[in-house]
Amino acid sequence: MYLAKMVTSVVQVDGMTMISQNEWENEEGHMLKIGIILGSTREGRVSPQVGAWVKEVAEKRRDAEYEIIDIADFKLPFLGEPGGDTSGVATWSEKVAACDGFVFIVAEYNHSITGALKNALDFLRVEWNNKAAGIVSYGSVGGARAAEHLRGILGELLVADVRVHPALSLFTDFENGSVFKPKEVQADSVHQMLDQLIPWSTALKTIRS
Repeated sequence: MYLAKMVTSVVQVDGMTMISQNEWENEEGHMLKIGIILGSTREGRVSPQVGAWVKEVAEKRRDAEYEIIDIADFKLPFLGEPGGDTSGVATWSEKVAACDGFVFIVAEYNHSITGALKNALDFLRVEWNNKAAGIVSYGSVGGARAAEHLRGILGELLVADVRVHPALSLFTDFENGSVFKPKEVQADSVHQMLDQLIPWSTALKTIRS
């Protein structure tokens, strides 16, 4: 049985200030594992910039272990394509199975998520089940349409997606649509999303144990 507890840690800042921060740990002292999934594979993509920023913001919280998972690294073939190289599928399965929750970095292509992300989602089933996810999207309208499409897919995979959704605009959070420079308010949105994701991920782990 999985039992979670809040652990208070004391951190010294600038040699002076002591700050208490909360960490979710299980009965064995292991923190939650949250995978930050980069949902685009095309050349010139900006998802690595967004993912690195989300990880930087998240790690200051000390409430989970955050890891960037780049679907491009697994070189997944099209699902069901004859003769496709499936050598990366087992590693992809293991990586997703090891996570307690996810943050999807979602680009909007033609009002939806990328084909690469949909394909990566479709390759697995039970590895996604009974976990929680947050969404950080970007696009001309903040990637909102892609995020809503992803929510329906996640529901079919038994992934509980949290309500708060940081939406990044190509016009105000990027320079020339390619250099990521988010507005300060966006970090607040990420924290609000994680405030929902961490307890949901903790609660759902009890179902899988």
